[in-house]
Amino acid sequence: MTESRLSAAVHDRLDGLLDPVDERLAAQFPGNRDEIQPVHTIYVSAADATVDTPRLWGEQAIALLDSHAHVFADLDTENALADVRVQLGRKPVQDFRIDFEDGYGRRSDEEEDAAATSAGRTLAALSADPAGPNWGGIRFKGLPAGERRRSIRTLELVLDAAGGVPDGFVFTVPKLRAVEQVTATVVLCEELEKAHGLETGSLRFELQIESPQAVIAADGTVAVAQAIHRGAGRLTGLHYGTYDYSAACGIASRHQSLEHPVADHAKALMLAAAAQTGVWVCDGSTQVAPVGSATAIRDAITRHHRLVTRSLERGYYQGWDMHPGHLVTRWLATFGFYRNALGAAAPRIQSYLGRQGGDVMDEPATAQALAAVVLRGLDAGAYPESEVLRLAPSADTNALHHLVGRTTPITGEH
Repeated sequence: MTESRLSAAVHDRLDGLLDPVDERLAAQFPGNRDEIQPVHTIYVSAADATVDTPRLWGEQAIALLDSHAHVFADLDTENALADVRVQLGRKPVQDFRIDFEDGYGRRSDEEEDAAATSAGRTLAALSADPAGPNWGGIRFKGLPAGERRRSIRTLELVLDAAGGVPDGFVFTVPKLRAVEQVTATVVLCEELEKAHGLETGSLRFELQIESPQAVIAADGTVAVAQAIHRGAGRLTGLHYGTYDYSAACGIASRHQSLEHPVADHAKALMLAAAAQTGVWVCDGSTQVAPVGSATAIRDAITRHHRLVTRSLERGYYQGWDMHPGHLVTRWLATFGFYRNALGAAAPRIQSYLGRQGGDVMDEPATAQALAAVVLRGLDAGAYPESEVLRLAPSADTNALHHLVGRTTPITGEH
C-alpha cells in the first residue's frame, strides 16, 4: 500500500469538518430502538374501555373466526389460522389506546374526570397482567387553545389513578399542525414529571398525523421530519389518521381509504422521515367492520386482510384496529406475511452467513434488511426460532441481531 500524499494537516482539517457531522448524524439517526413494535393499536372509547376489553375483543374475534371459518380459510395461504386462534385466546391485543377524542366526544367535565380516573386504573391493571397488552395509553383531545386545559387535566387524572406511569404507557397527541406543538408536548412531559414526582423521561408520546400541515409546512419543508427531531427522545411513533387527513385534502368520503394516493404520499413521507430515528410509523384504520349480512361480512374480512397485507408490503408494520373482528384479519395477514417472507429470506441469509454462491449475491445492507424482517416475524410470533433454524441453520437470534446491528437480543413474552 502506497503512502498517502496528503499531509497530516489535511487529514486534521477533514476531521474538523466531518467529526461534528458524524456526531450530529449519530444523534439524529441512532437506528431502530431495541423494543418490539406492536403489530396494531386498538382504539376504544373511554366510555366503553374496561380491564376486560382486550379479553372480550379476543372472544368476539374467535366467534367471528368460528362462524366464518370458510372465508378465513380462503385467505390462509400460509396455514396460520390455527396459530391465529391461539393468539386470539392468549394475547389478542398488543397496544390498547383509550380514546378521549373522536371516539369519546364532548361530555361534561365531571363525566370525563370519572372516565379518566377509570382509565388510569384500567391501564395499571392491564400493565400488571402478563396476558395484557404490551403497550397501553390514552389519546386525549389535543393541545389547541379550546381543548388544551381539558386534555392536560385528563392526562393528569389518568396518571394519578394509575399510581404513576404504567409499563408501556404512551399518550397520543392528535391535531398536530405545527412543530411547535411538539416542543410544547415535551415541556408538558417535563413539567408533569416534576409536579407528579415521576421518573425523569418516563412520559412518552405519539403524534397523530391527520393534517396536511403536519406533513408539509407552510414554507414547503417536511414538517413531520422536524417534528421527529423535536421529540427529545420522548416521541415513540407517528400514527396516520386516515379520514381526517383525506378530508382535509378534499377527498370525497367514498374514496377515503388507506390506499388512496394522498394516503400513500403522506405515509411515504412519514416513513422516510422516521427512518433510522427509532420512531415507529403506524398505518391508520378502516371504518368497514365485519358486520351485517353474510356478503357484507365476507367483503369486510377480505378488504381488511388485503389492506393489512398491503401495509406490511409497504413497510408499515403496525396499524389501527377499530373493531374486534379486525383482530382476526390483522393476525392472519401478519402471520401470513412474515411466514412468506421467511421462506424467501432464510436461504439468502444462510448463503450470506456462509458466503456461499447462489442465485442472488446479497450485500451487507440487503442482509441487514433480510434479517430485520425475520426478526420482526419472530417478535410478532409468526413462527418460532426452530423454524428459522430449519431453513437457515446458521441464523440463530444472535446472528440475526448481529446482522441488523442490535447489540443484545430482545427477550420476553410478546
